[in-house]
Amino acid sequence: MTRSRIPLLVPDMPLAEELLPWLKRIDATRWYSNFGPLVREFEGALIGMFAVRSDRALHLTTVGNCTVGLELALIALDLKPGSKVLVPALTFVATATAVIRAGHVPVIADVDAQSWLLTPDIARAAVKHTDLGAILPVATFGCPHDMQAWDSFSAETGLPVIIDVAGAFGNQWECGSATLVFSLHATKSLASGEGGLVISRDFELIARIRRLSNFGINLDPHEVTPVGQVEVPGVNAKMSEYHAAIGLANLARWPALSAARIELFEHYAARLTALPGLAPAWQQVPAGIVRTLLCFRVRPGGLREAIEVACAAAGIETRRWYLPTLNRHHAFTQLPRAGPLHESDRLCEELIGLPFHAQLASTDIDAIIEAVCRAVGPAA
Repeated sequence: MTRSRIPLLVPDMPLAEELLPWLKRIDATRWYSNFGPLVREFEGALIGMFAVRSDRALHLTTVGNCTVGLELALIALDLKPGSKVLVPALTFVATATAVIRAGHVPVIADVDAQSWLLTPDIARAAVKHTDLGAILPVATFGCPHDMQAWDSFSAETGLPVIIDVAGAFGNQWECGSATLVFSLHATKSLASGEGGLVISRDFELIARIRRLSNFGINLDPHEVTPVGQVEVPGVNAKMSEYHAAIGLANLARWPALSAARIELFEHYAARLTALPGLAPAWQQVPAGIVRTLLCFRVRPGGLREAIEVACAAAGIETRRWYLPTLNRHHAFTQLPRAGPLHESDRLCEELIGLPFHAQLASTDIDAIIEAVCRAVGPAA
């Protein structure tokens, strides 16, 4: 028997009893914020996961959320005020707002037809016509970037690259010369309830970001700036001990969490692909990536709307990820563009997201498939 409503996303968070050992440690230390022992332990465990997959030393800091992580990473680059930063049209609005709040100007670019990513080739074309200060690609729907390609781009152009890898934990292990900023929001594959993670090979850059996340206050006695002094104003963007406790509890569950997401997506997507008349077009991604959502393209001509109506009638939530594209938001319509947005415009008319989370039962998927079948029509 299916539930009366099938939600789009349900956070997969540890239960209270799983958190209890970590919470007791907080009670024992009475340390709640300001880079406490659980935050440092969480950061150590995370850097260990990346280090075993890298041939270069990596450095890391947690932050309050991914958006502020992007903002502080941009500030730490010390770009000229008002610099132009290339961003993809297909992304969550936070990518653009982080650029604006850092004092710069987003320049909206198109995405690749197969990967749905802002690629180095797209960035190269933009550089020919626009004076850019940095590139801010996005790991769209968790799809990892080719870091060798971005390293070559940076070597050719001298432009820094910060990648918004909000939903790509478990997929984007390579860092290259870029800076990676992850989300640990409740709906992500690795969640701390709210939080972010910034990773780079550049120790000084990560140190600046960490300092900026604590109002800009210097705590390093080896720095020229005296301890306790602010050289560059920052914000309060530190991760709390409570969020670190959730993150540590979920790290213990990571092997099972990631495997379950991979298995669920493969089963679910195979059933949708097999539906006669639907012909979903999937994002071109490496096999076996850890998903945080399920999104595909449908043929134009009203099929998306029909699926939405059929799902709504069955109590099934849907969403158009990440739509409207940046250029169609009222707040961003006047932003400059790096050429036509043909592929992004097509995606804007064809993308649809269906429920995807660890709480989906087989009967839920059956109900979703039935609703999609009704929308597709007799051919299904």
